[in-house]
Amino acid sequence: MVTFIKSCTFDCADAAALGGFWASALGSDLDEDSTPDKAFVEPAGWGGPTLWFQRVPEGKTAKNRLHLDLRAPEGDVPAEVRRLEGLGATVLADHGDLVVMADPEGNEFCVE
Repeated sequence: MVTFIKSCTFDCADAAALGGFWASALGSDLDEDSTPDKAFVEPAGWGGPTLWFQRVPEGKTAKNRLHLDLRAPEGDVPAEVRRLEGLGATVLADHGDLVVMADPEGNEFCVE
């Protein structure tokens, strides 16, 4: 028997707010019991790990050592980047077919 990834955990200042961003970004819902201290988002569609968010007292201080890569629907990277910007993400670097972005609390992720 092998193990599997149950969840990816984000340390953050406001778990419900950051969880809400990721729920919208991934087409899912923020769990109804979520609070500013703890929140989670279950995967939409085919599955994958749950995203867990937990409030911590310290802010982000360095580049992520692990990040999520998102596949743009129908390969339309510019449209997906615009949608994510509308949700509160920012572009850090644009390499054409791969765009490095940050969520509202500065966690890096890529759209390809």
